[in-house]
Amino acid sequence: MGEILLFILAVIINALSLFAEVFFSISFSDLECDYINPIELCNKLNKFIIPKASVHGFLTFLFLINGYWFVFLLNLPLLAYNANKIYTKNYLLDATEIFRTLGKNKRESFSKLAFFLFMFFFYLYRMIAALIADDI
Repeated sequence: MGEILLFILAVIINALSLFAEVFFSISFSDLECDYINPIELCNKLNKFIIPKASVHGFLTFLFLINGYWFVFLLNLPLLAYNANKIYTKNYLLDATEIFRTLGKNKRESFSKLAFFLFMFFFYLYRMIAALIADDI
């Protein structure tokens, strides 16, 4: 896969992940302000957790097989964190314990939001650099 296509795909996938994390953060804030009930929140967010982690894993795998080691290593900690949560079956939100773990869930969501925001600009820079290098 060409460098240009890889980083265009990375920008698109990362933008979707960024929007998903914004959605998660807003949902947690809505729960905190009592605009949404816990059962509704858990039903709404639980169906996005596995696809979101899978898409990030797919993108990380693409960087691995294409030999972009630095980018792969940047994505590896989040991939390992997501894989550990899924492997230990600790990834689903529980409506009975959501208020007890709300602070942890919000910190996790904001951390992922910061990571995806940083990576969005990194991928955008690499995409533009690849486009310029291909043009010369």
